[in-house]
Amino acid sequence: MFASQTPWLLATEAAEESEGIDLLLPESSELIAGIIAFSIIFFFAWKWVFPQISKTLEERQMAIKADFEAAENAKVEAESLKNDYQAQLAQARDEAARIVEEARQAGESVRTEVVARAETEAASIKERATADMSGERDRVAASLRREVADLSLDVAEKVVGSSLDRSSQQALVDRYIDELGGLGN
Repeated sequence: MFASQTPWLLATEAAEESEGIDLLLPESSELIAGIIAFSIIFFFAWKWVFPQISKTLEERQMAIKADFEAAENAKVEAESLKNDYQAQLAQARDEAARIVEEARQAGESVRTEVVARAETEAASIKERATADMSGERDRVAASLRREVADLSLDVAEKVVGSSLDRSSQQALVDRYIDELGGLGN
């Protein structure tokens, strides 16, 4: 049975016997080959890959820095534009208030002028109406005197039955009407 054992089985048995730190460490030939391969790869990486990565990181860092500076500049410009806008808005409000005040004063002036003109016209119309009324009163009074005198003469002629001197009778009637007018005042 011992003779029928294969080399694989023997290696397994030997592996079981060598326990401990030997299992973790590679053989020295494999270790030297690994160190040489790592050194070659590290050399190529150090020569071409790391500078490229460093360059890419530096470019990215510069781009981020430029973007940050551009954002800061945009922020400062936006603040400046905001302040300018607020100043213009305040100026526009002041101008609007000034225009409204001027319009109010102009309206007050026009109103005062229109009221003064209306009062002047009203006084003028009142004076004309008073004059017209006085003239109309005088004209109506004269017309009434003539009619009363005519009627009085007609009545007196009928009463007396004869023709009277019209001019002397007219003077008499006028004087009587004047006396009646004086009593009414």
